[in-house]
Amino acid sequence: MPQPLPILYVKPGCPWCTQALEFFASQGVQLDVRDVIADMHQMRQLVALTSQSKCPSLRYGDFIVADFSVDEFKAKARKHPQVCKELGLQV
Repeated sequence: MPQPLPILYVKPGCPWCTQALEFFASQGVQLDVRDVIADMHQMRQLVALTSQSKCPSLRYGDFIVADFSVDEFKAKARKHPQVCKELGLQV
């Protein structure tokens, strides 16, 4: 059974969120984008998952990167080659 889409938690107007969205689009990664400002349920999920409310934060199965810049995401992703392979990431 295929893995669900990676979930990217974002806030409108957040420059790091915009950069993350642009990065994933450039890599051809489809995302389930969740606006934590428009939907408090998503905010509660983010806090339960990461123990903080900062964005962008990404969840793909057990792979979680909270409050990241694109460079920070790439550094963590490099340590998880299977995730990179599944998502088609070139980092």
